[in-house]
Amino acid sequence: MAETTLQPPLRQLLKRAAQAVDDVVHKGHNLNRLLAIQSLAGRAAVQDMCYASLREYGTLAALRDTLLSKPLSDPAIAALLVVVLRQLRAHPEAAHTIVNEAVEAAAAMQPWARGLANAVLRSYLRRGDAEVATLPPVARWNYPQWWIDKVAQAYPLDWQAVLAAGNQHPPMTLRVNARRGSVAICLSQIQETGIEATQVGASALRLARPVSVSRLPGFVDGAVSVQDAGAQYAASLLDIRDGQRVLDACAAPGGKTGHMLELADVDLTALDNDALRLERVGENLIRLGLSAQLKLGDAATPEGWWDGVGFERILADVPCSASGVVRRHPDIKWLRRPDDIAQFVAQQSLILAALWQCLAVGGKLLYVTCSIFPEENQQQVDAFLLANDDARQLPLDCEPLSAGQLLPNDNHDGFFYALLEKN
Repeated sequence: MAETTLQPPLRQLLKRAAQAVDDVVHKGHNLNRLLAIQSLAGRAAVQDMCYASLREYGTLAALRDTLLSKPLSDPAIAALLVVVLRQLRAHPEAAHTIVNEAVEAAAAMQPWARGLANAVLRSYLRRGDAEVATLPPVARWNYPQWWIDKVAQAYPLDWQAVLAAGNQHPPMTLRVNARRGSVAICLSQIQETGIEATQVGASALRLARPVSVSRLPGFVDGAVSVQDAGAQYAASLLDIRDGQRVLDACAAPGGKTGHMLELADVDLTALDNDALRLERVGENLIRLGLSAQLKLGDAATPEGWWDGVGFERILADVPCSASGVVRRHPDIKWLRRPDDIAQFVAQQSLILAALWQCLAVGGKLLYVTCSIFPEENQQQVDAFLLANDDARQLPLDCEPLSAGQLLPNDNHDGFFYALLEKN
């Protein structure tokens, strides 16, 4: 039987969202994978509930606990109350309906939870957000305490802005294909369709509100792609030239791969260790009308895929904490643990050392993360430079990136860039 797309009752949506939040916070599961197996009917609504609840999880969990007479031992019901409190804060005009549906959802999950949910939620309607101002930092900033401390230490003047940016709704940004037309013309065509947009980079257009790609003029034909403005610095910083042999390591899903091919005619190899994600690279290149050699392999073990001929340019977009893109993946804040950072650092070090072997003398390697944690960024690069006397770090000829670190703001996510030359 074909899957229906009719919107399920609110109580079912709340229950499904609560289960996903519970799986993230209490079981350590990835939100994208949880959403991928959701029923198509109501999936978008469940996703919105999950994203909103996880962005504000610190506040919502603390509010919930102030409303309980004693700690709640059932994590699924605890997650349901978080999801419902977020809905009540966002839609006070529908409070009566939300509470009634939430009580039924709680009863379906655990019969004993009907009365508890009713009491907690009606108590919230009476008291509101009065306690928020007195909540601890985890609740006020919506990050684990270790994360707050880490950002405050790294950016003593900017830590509050960095944390606040990570809780925003991310902008939808387009990359204009330089092979298909100018940014000015593309901007005009988009605005003519009634979509409000602003240029925020050399080839980047930020939309005032997200829209379906089906509404974007030229998307199907490869004239534009969706890519964060911060990520768009990579292709130009690598200083690629026509005819060069280029490696895009850890390439999936292929945004930077496509951008490099849009800027120059190069012999490009796109490498990734995930076959399904590598397929996405190929699909994106087909839409753009571009081609590259797709290779399945681990960047840390070149002997499995490298032919021994040095690359003149290498893009090393390494695995990282993703601390610079948490507004796009709010589950990351609650999935990461302090000791995860050291594991990422070790993995990055292995990849960087391995890829350095593949770089031709005189070639350039661009080290990239979507992290804001110094251990994964400049500290990683400094350690590499100490261990490799044939490497030097080149200055970045780009004002926002003079120190390599791009902090998240209204226009872009957080990234780090370091350009290394092999002497």
